[in-house]
Amino acid sequence: MTVHHAAGVGYQRAADVYERSRPSYPIAALAELADGLGLVPGARVADLGAGTGKFTRLLALTGARVVAVEPVERMRARLSEFLPRVAVTAGTAEDTGLPDGSADAVVAAQSWHWFREEQALAEVERILRPGGGLGLVWNTWDTSVPWVRAYQEVFFRLAPRDLPSPLDDRWRRAVEGRPGWSAMQERHLPNPHSTTRRDVVERMMSSSHIAVLDEGRRARVRAEVEAVLDGDPQTRGRDRLEMPCTTDVYWLRRLG
Repeated sequence: MTVHHAAGVGYQRAADVYERSRPSYPIAALAELADGLGLVPGARVADLGAGTGKFTRLLALTGARVVAVEPVERMRARLSEFLPRVAVTAGTAEDTGLPDGSADAVVAAQSWHWFREEQALAEVERILRPGGGLGLVWNTWDTSVPWVRAYQEVFFRLAPRDLPSPLDDRWRRAVEGRPGWSAMQERHLPNPHSTTRRDVVERMMSSSHIAVLDEGRRARVRAEVEAVLDGDPQTRGRDRLEMPCTTDVYWLRRLG
């Protein structure tokens, strides 16, 4: 299996912090996909790049039979702790190891931007039954808020040039330009994350490209994030914070 170095190494190191510091998703996001993709009891769903299972937990609520596909060993271990009844496999989006036509729907939450689009789409087409659907979900930061914008600037300033991002429209062009698919539907839902100052800092530190840094550089990143929080009146001196996020939901169906 081949995954981006930042994801393969960073998430292996930071799986526990990732689980603790990342937001979940609004039930409304699940409802949109349940309606759009036919997620009903007994439906077969492949969850690509499932991570520690934050969205997998919601998919399981539909009664669908979920298979979580996750290449990072420590992420899979955490997912299995939380969801012992969900099948977990060590595949990638480009090579899931699942049988042909074995999924009624494929979902990727907070992960599709890591994939090689053409290979991942070909794999999705292989494992989907005719008429099956693909759902893509991301939580993104609301940068209209000054301290969140400053926080995101730290994130991107330290990112390597080849770091994938859901804010890059490359994924959209690949999906929308693919023949044999319906038009893409989308919804954008508020998802305020009630959290702590500590976890806001750890959210940055668990980012794949930060987690791979040496201890000295990580300490400097931590100091930068602390300075952002100390410098804004909305966050200065506060332990409990609300991090404004938006959940972006996209779905489309395979024609024929």
